[in-house]
Amino acid sequence: MAKATQAELARKFLELHHGPKILVLPNAWDVASARIFEEAGFPAIGTTSAGVANSLGYPDGQKIPREEMLAVVRRIAEAVEVPVTADVEAGFGTTPEEVADTAREVIAAGAVGMNLEDGVEGRPDLLADVNLQKEIILAALGIAAASHISFVLNARTDIFLYGVGPAETRLSRTIDRLNAYRAGGAQSLFAPGVKDKETIAQLAHGVSGPLNILATVGTPPVADLQQLGVARVSVGSGPMRATLGFLSRMARQLHEEGAFTSMTEGAIQYADANRLVQRKS
Repeated sequence: MAKATQAELARKFLELHHGPKILVLPNAWDVASARIFEEAGFPAIGTTSAGVANSLGYPDGQKIPREEMLAVVRRIAEAVEVPVTADVEAGFGTTPEEVADTAREVIAAGAVGMNLEDGVEGRPDLLADVNLQKEIILAALGIAAASHISFVLNARTDIFLYGVGPAETRLSRTIDRLNAYRAGGAQSLFAPGVKDKETIAQLAHGVSGPLNILATVGTPPVADLQQLGVARVSVGSGPMRATLGFLSRMARQLHEEGAFTSMTEGAIQYADANRLVQRKS
């Protein structure tokens, strides 16, 4: 059976944000991790900016050149049959024209969505002007409209993640920002840094579109998030960092004990690793 077209994958991805079940979106950093997530049964895959950047020798925070980031997105999109959405941080630009160009390249890479942050590079205490951010969203979605795909822009605000502004105003300001981005056309609204059930429920009730939560230490289980009204939960760089944590433990055992059990127990077989990345004819 032929792989679905990009337009078909885009429609499927958009539908997953409005289905009866919460969308659990794993985040891959290379082809092998994406294929593992696909084989596990996930209906869509996101990329992780930190995972891709770290694996290529860059810190997170738009330090990696856009073309290197999108080369990985392209390889992942080509390797899997499910929809792929790209984490491109703040869009590798500060103007509507620059971010629209990134959206064009994301679509050309085969992805059907992208994350867009509203932080200011190097200033975790500042956020982008909300009206400018709406213009950027409109410009990016204009590119998608011209491409005739149902591109899912996941608009993110970092108020909770970085603790921007007085704590007592963060909930209302997050709702206001996300609703402004929704008014600009964003199909998914992302509030990383929120973990307590009451705040999550208030966000889900207060925003006018599908709410995306980032899973981290202390995040409620998926079933609870669905009950609270969350539409999408992603895991960010968590799997990549968990993998590096395992590798660190294995390296210490090998160096300090001269033992191989951490490496051999539970390892995927050589043939299976090759099968994961075997190109389909």
